[in-house]
Amino acid sequence: MGIGSTIGKSIAPHVGKAAPELSTHFVQEAMRRAISGVGPLPPAAHAAEKQLEEQRGDVDRAIHEVIENHIMYSAAQGFATNLGGLVTAAVTIPANITGLALIQCREVAGIAHLRGYDLDDPRVRNALLACILGEDTVRKLVKKRKLPSTPMGIATAPAYDAHLDRIMAAEVTSELISRVAGKRMAVAASRRVPVVGGVVGAGADAYATWQVGRYADRELLPRIRR
Repeated sequence: MGIGSTIGKSIAPHVGKAAPELSTHFVQEAMRRAISGVGPLPPAAHAAEKQLEEQRGDVDRAIHEVIENHIMYSAAQGFATNLGGLVTAAVTIPANITGLALIQCREVAGIAHLRGYDLDDPRVRNALLACILGEDTVRKLVKKRKLPSTPMGIATAPAYDAHLDRIMAAEVTSELISRVAGKRMAVAASRRVPVVGGVVGAGADAYATWQVGRYADRELLPRIRR
């Protein structure tokens, strides 16, 4: 754990230099693109509705399919962005962070839509970012009073707190950078066999995306669908 932490800390400071766009605004942009659609990926709600149709209106099964699909997406981008070792880290880490942010934002947005939440509601968007942080991190931030509540509490708050936008974006950016940079320990250990590094990266990103999806599934209780 000590070695991994050291490697993660040694890489993380260079991420911002390699990709200046990885400011806190990139998380909000990833959420926007995930919801509206980007490239070959249709809007999160449209993809979720397609799954609901395929599962004949069974919301729980549709959510399961949304999670499974995004696990595959994250594995593919994790493989592609972790083929090299530390030599290529300055380029691939920003790409890995951006890809993971987009995929996980799209995953939780699809789940929220199926549970009846309005994806245009800024409270809901902040709740989705909280889901990406994960249960343990959210619990710690609530205890420290940096977050007002759990994702469900944020999504259903009586009023929108604009200040929370900056907090959520900053926390998610920091969390994603930490996860991806720390993962480089295993990738670096296999850098002489690049394909192995890709497999390690794919597995780590797929598992993280599964965790995020399961947390959103548990946390976002059903609302009345419009």
